[in-house]
Amino acid sequence: MLTLSRRAAMFSLAMSFLAAAPAVSFAMQATPYAAAIASPLRSDADRQEDAKRKPAEFLAFAQVKPGMKVLDVSTANGATAALLALGVGPTGEVWAQNTKPSDKLAKRLSMSPMSNVHPFVAPFDHPVPASAPPLDLITINLNYHDIVNTTTDRALMNKALFGALKPGGILVITDNAAKAGTGLADTKTLHRIDEAAVVAELTQAGFTLDARSDYLHVASDPHTQPFFKMNGAPDDKFALRFIKKQAL
Repeated sequence: MLTLSRRAAMFSLAMSFLAAAPAVSFAMQATPYAAAIASPLRSDADRQEDAKRKPAEFLAFAQVKPGMKVLDVSTANGATAALLALGVGPTGEVWAQNTKPSDKLAKRLSMSPMSNVHPFVAPFDHPVPASAPPLDLITINLNYHDIVNTTTDRALMNKALFGALKPGGILVITDNAAKAGTGLADTKTLHRIDEAAVVAELTQAGFTLDARSDYLHVASDPHTQPFFKMNGAPDDKFALRFIKKQAL
């Protein structure tokens, strides 16, 4: 278990990474992903979330390219997995992980079959299928705080994610932002997480923070309520991109 001094050192290091990581702008990057976003294989429910989730910016930040091999952790109903599958195209593949079978994901794929999406069930501690090749990209979209609220050994999970990526592969995490300095205190009550806490845990696993983006940032959010109790007001989220550095 980490001591308080060790914890403080990790958070201080995480904050220095956040300050140093470049912010990314997406003003001119939507066009390459227009076909994926407009695909009839996406559901009406997916499109209703587009204004909040900004799929073009997400795909650009994740540097999605045709042919990529991708893992989507905690895929739930598969909205992110389907978007990624359309982005990587027929030569790419997406493994969609849940900790238990998802009827909603099964229904999605029965109504809109996507042969390059591979659903599978596995615990978060061991979230990578044995059949998957070395991966180009892993995504955890708005779910890291939920994983914190389970009994998952996140250090083990993050090491497994690190090991599953190719050298130079990336991990993208988006989540609901808590107040800076709150660490993991609000993951259950507000369903929010401190950005620096995520950076600290992933850095500990060997990842390097490559970039952060404000495409989901909402400065007016006071960070005092659960994101789903904002009475229609937009809530603040963050986006982080980590890289598995090439071996020297």
